[in-house]
Amino acid sequence: MPAIRIWLKNPLAVFTANDLDARGGLVVEDGVIVELLTSGQSPAQPCDHVFDARDHVLLPGLINTHHHFYQTLTRAWAPVVNQPLFPWLKTLYPVWARLTPEKLAVASKVALTELLLSGCTTAADHHYLFPDGLEQAIDVQVECVRALGMRAMLTRGSMSLGEADGGLPPQQTVQQGQVILEDSQRLIVRYHERHEGAQIQIALAPCSPFSVTTEIMTESAALAKKLDVRLHTHLAETLDEEDFCLQRFGLRTVDYLDSVGWLGPRTWLAHGIHFNEQEIARLGAAGTGICHCPSSNMRLASGICPTLDLTAAGAPIGLGVDGSASNDGSNMILEAKQALYLQRLRYGAEKITPEVALGWATRGSARLLGRSDIGELAVGKQADLALFKLDELRFSGSHDPLSALLLCGADRADRVMIGGEWRVIDGQVQGLDLKGLIADHRQAAAQLIRA
Repeated sequence: MPAIRIWLKNPLAVFTANDLDARGGLVVEDGVIVELLTSGQSPAQPCDHVFDARDHVLLPGLINTHHHFYQTLTRAWAPVVNQPLFPWLKTLYPVWARLTPEKLAVASKVALTELLLSGCTTAADHHYLFPDGLEQAIDVQVECVRALGMRAMLTRGSMSLGEADGGLPPQQTVQQGQVILEDSQRLIVRYHERHEGAQIQIALAPCSPFSVTTEIMTESAALAKKLDVRLHTHLAETLDEEDFCLQRFGLRTVDYLDSVGWLGPRTWLAHGIHFNEQEIARLGAAGTGICHCPSSNMRLASGICPTLDLTAAGAPIGLGVDGSASNDGSNMILEAKQALYLQRLRYGAEKITPEVALGWATRGSARLLGRSDIGELAVGKQADLALFKLDELRFSGSHDPLSALLLCGADRADRVMIGGEWRVIDGQVQGLDLKGLIADHRQAAAQLIRA
């Protein structure tokens, strides 16, 4: 049976993330982009369907490279609203330790749905909580991703350094190293896809220097190299973390990363705020990526990631919404806007353009995940697309459609395509009972806090 050809025709504006010309739109066949068209150009072959995109701004599907899906259950919780990272974590750990498979499933589905509605097609999640009864947490998340038809890099997180041994998390939230490594290998063997257009991939993600042992960091790096998967962790988010590393290891954060075998192109780091010039140079030379999380960094008053310095040194930059409890939303187009504004405070308006911020959210994020098949509009890339309309009051009077997405605050995609399939139409996720999901999620969130 011949593949269906779809022409997304003459978009109002288009961002390809690679400077290619696609003002006439693009053609999708068998889940892949097969043609980019210039203005006035028609497809080389007839198309089965033509979608008139004259009212839409067309982007590659946005890519979220750091999240904690489960945290959607603890948004805007009064006891932590005004706390910085360390006390924020210590207050929340006991609550999160009460997670169940059912609560994780509804939390993950909410996070993924929010992301999808914001134009996000691929999401990385960092799950590191495996209390009794939740040993199959990543398996739960796999099913949620598949149900929504999205792509995901699910990172098998871990915590192995509890309070009793000088770490931050309570003892009931930590696991033994052998348990962590065996489950990590199981997940990679069972779920990790290596082909173009992969839907599910697995990475290894010991949580942070203050919650895991040096042994699990070293052994995770060795396992990732052996099985050829990526590595992820939090690093240099706050000055408290820097002080912890100096006191416990006698090393600054990047020295510590190097000492456990993590300084290399297989690794991407969440936050990456507190680096000096020498550390930035080392990260760039190693090709280690950084996920900028502007909303979270502002919410917790952690600082501002030195994005352009890192880029100049050779380190790729992507974007992440971080956990909903430190951002309180899971919206990638709004995260791009936040990145634009926060980074202008550091580098000025001339250097941080809407195109730069959108580049981080697309092609830059794809680089962090080690993917060359997504994150841009080009022949041979996956047909992962986000289309936004500018017909709301907030956009009235805007002149440059691409800039208007960020400057006027677009927060919801009108259409989203993943692998050639429409997953969002007219701002609605296909086949999803949104009201029912919200009701289930609210109930789960209330039960978790009260338990």
